[in-house]
Amino acid sequence: MLEKVILKKKRIDDYAPIIGQEKVANLKEAAKPIQGLRVLHVNATAHGGGVAELLNSTIPLLNDLGLQAEWGLLCKEEPFFEVTKNFHNALQGKYYDLTPLAEKIYLKRNRLCAKMLENDYDLIVIHDPQPAALRHFHGRGNAKWIWRCHIDTSRPNMDIWNFIKPFIEEYDAMVFTMKEFVPRDIKTPCLYTIAPAIDPFTSKNIDLDVAVCKTIVAEFGINLRRPLLLQVSRFDPWKDPLGVLEVYRQVKEKVDDAQLAYIGSMADDDPEGWHIYNQVKDRVKGDSDIFLYTNLSGVHAFEVNCFQRVADVVIQKSIREGFGLVVSEALWKEAAVVAGNVGGIPLQINDGVNGLLAQNNEEFVDKVLYFLTNIKKSHEMGKRGHEYVREHFLVPRLVQEEIKLYRDLVHSSVV
Repeated sequence: MLEKVILKKKRIDDYAPIIGQEKVANLKEAAKPIQGLRVLHVNATAHGGGVAELLNSTIPLLNDLGLQAEWGLLCKEEPFFEVTKNFHNALQGKYYDLTPLAEKIYLKRNRLCAKMLENDYDLIVIHDPQPAALRHFHGRGNAKWIWRCHIDTSRPNMDIWNFIKPFIEEYDAMVFTMKEFVPRDIKTPCLYTIAPAIDPFTSKNIDLDVAVCKTIVAEFGINLRRPLLLQVSRFDPWKDPLGVLEVYRQVKEKVDDAQLAYIGSMADDDPEGWHIYNQVKDRVKGDSDIFLYTNLSGVHAFEVNCFQRVADVVIQKSIREGFGLVVSEALWKEAAVVAGNVGGIPLQINDGVNGLLAQNNEEFVDKVLYFLTNIKKSHEMGKRGHEYVREHFLVPRLVQEEIKLYRDLVHSSVV
């Protein structure tokens, strides 16, 4: 049996003060025809990434709406996660030489985990490339199978794509964040695009008094009388942490008392993270105004919440991005956000309205300086960002779209 994640309960009624009673009522009505549906979600890790954050909220809400939803984890193995991290990067376009050994490691782990998969589900949702071959090795059984892709696969390394594609084409449906991410040669009976969302009631996003946040952040050595730049993301090459350092240093030439905090989460399925972290750590030696934190050094979801609420500018310097939940998180807190004009980020930021988009280091520097010198504008955009997230990127909307997908699939004639 796959390891199951134990989750706290959530109530959809609690979201009514934020999204309105009508939307809650519509969601309950939509779920009625599939109450009792047995759903299993499978991914690689229970913490440290956006998928885990999504499942921590959506699965309890599905259960509150009358479904029987569970969350299972791939059985862990370090060589497997090293291989699949390379797959992840390659599917986003990075060069990778697919070796017979890598294929063997990937297939062996998926075959083993497929044997642990039970048969008493109506729907099985597989997230990202790590467990993509489960459907192949387990067989369809009585369930409908969904492959949910959270990364940008618009320009994949073709060796990896050609290896993965036959496995995912066995699924009954596929879900991508944006239509632009769907590879042109994919064949599927059902294709959906569903954007992720944040949960306003998690410790990372719950409303907090700014005075409390300032106290917490100051305890980590930050001088809140000076400008604070912040990036929250994995130590991952696609988040361009070294580029963040360069932007900070150029900003500091104009604003000499600027500080930078970089907060990264270390995930079980990301062995590359420590390598990137050590690279960044080497580059910041001697600069006492740069602060590096991880979830292993005392900065968890609650502290991230505090940092995002007090930072003068939140940066998200992504080179490629599936969605970038941290963008909506920061916008929800009325932060001034400068983010890369890539992937799912433009879904969240209307440039110049609720935040600023940038293409390169020079634009990042200019737009960070704009916010630091135009406080009124940063506050205005922050308020609009909060409202935009309320309307488009809160978890009840995500659950509503998932329920529609489930209804469509279980009532379809796909075999």
